[in-house]
Amino acid sequence: MKHQYLFGLLSISLLAFRPATPSAIGGPAEPLKAQALQELQAHYPDYRQLALRIWGFAEVGYKETQSSALLQKTLRDHGFTVQAGVAGIPTAFVATYGSGQPVIGVLAEFDALPGLAQQAVPAKTPIAGQDAGHGCGHNLFGTASVATGLEVQRLLKEGKLHGTVKVYGCPAEEGGSGKVYMVREGLFNGVDAVIHWHPSNENAAMTGQYIANKSVKFRFHGIAAHAAAAPERGRSALDAVEAMDNMVNMMREHVPQETRIHYVITNGGKAPNVVPDFAEVYYYVRHPNRAIVQSVFDRVVKAAEGAALGTGTTVDYEVIGGTHELLVNETLAHDLQANLEQVGGVSYTPEEVAFGQQIQASLGVPAPPVTQAAEIGAYKPRDAGGSSDVGDVSYVVPTVGLTAATWIPGTPAHSWQAVACSGQEIGTKGMMVAAKTMTLTAIDLFTNPDLLTKAKAELQQQVGSYVYKPLLGDRKPALNYRD
Repeated sequence: MKHQYLFGLLSISLLAFRPATPSAIGGPAEPLKAQALQELQAHYPDYRQLALRIWGFAEVGYKETQSSALLQKTLRDHGFTVQAGVAGIPTAFVATYGSGQPVIGVLAEFDALPGLAQQAVPAKTPIAGQDAGHGCGHNLFGTASVATGLEVQRLLKEGKLHGTVKVYGCPAEEGGSGKVYMVREGLFNGVDAVIHWHPSNENAAMTGQYIANKSVKFRFHGIAAHAAAAPERGRSALDAVEAMDNMVNMMREHVPQETRIHYVITNGGKAPNVVPDFAEVYYYVRHPNRAIVQSVFDRVVKAAEGAALGTGTTVDYEVIGGTHELLVNETLAHDLQANLEQVGGVSYTPEEVAFGQQIQASLGVPAPPVTQAAEIGAYKPRDAGGSSDVGDVSYVVPTVGLTAATWIPGTPAHSWQAVACSGQEIGTKGMMVAAKTMTLTAIDLFTNPDLLTKAKAELQQQVGSYVYKPLLGDRKPALNYRD
């Protein structure tokens, strides 16, 4: 992901949004909601253990074998039918329970990030022999989504709800665009609405637009030579990478202001006295509009071709991922906000407050009080600041999400501090806020047909005549993109 999430202060102002739908604030759904909240809390120890096991696995994108298998087994053991290895991805799955309409989907993620192995302590303490860590909290993400699916399944089994629930196991959100392949495969066809969430340092309905993104690896090929004895015989692939990077950096002045371009040199040669005959650079291009992403990407390709021409090398490239911007469905977001307000936030023990204060001290910047994790942010536009493959889902089915405070206020995503919180009860408590809010929202979707009708009409208005087309084209899943 990839992305950064809501680093601002938590809002404590009163809610300011249009009236919620009747099912969100009263009526026949309320007894079901009260029962669901009790059931979810009763099973908290089980969900906490599940999340911490996945935290320990810490598997990167498309390599989440143990994490995916554990979530699949949990769903299968409770009566779900699980289709594994979907969309050409070994760790992707769709778990289904029930029959008929409506069909409500819940997204689950479980990939970790490379280079962030960290013990669950408030000081930077890597784990020996381990590389990856859950710096974006996807161990919590997948668990809360499974918890939502299991609670909806219980209500369906008891005949208190009618329809179908699907839990989507979505690998490699962190740059691998796993959901895009699942959308392309048609796995969301016939789904009436989708619910998701993300760990954060704030409890709020997701009203910010994830920005579109295209990620590419450029590979330059030159001629090796002794850098001192015969440099004239060499054609440096690294020179080509550096020339490309210089041109792209000059291009930054001449692209739309909201554009974001990032790169890392993933291979720059092996020894200074050998002219590199191979070099690779990994680029992200982002913008709030997918069309501008494609336009800027085309210019980046030209820079690569120019660099190859100028250095006497050749270049090819591989599109690794590509995601659409997120379409915020206001109809569903208002309903979810009302449910989040009903659930409320979390409270911390004195020990957890002390842990959080140590985390905040390590950040070196002022941060809100640790106890503000109990508060609910007002409904207002928020800048999501990053990209996610859930954007592609939002183009084909009404989609709604929230963030839940699983990290200490002020904690950035993709940090060792986030890993530490995700492996503590600070994280699992916030995870349950998400599970409860998604479950209450799912109950509304099952019991209030008007809510779905309005959400679908809103999506149709947003999409207009646009026919969805994945930014990553027809390539197969990049199963080894972390190698």
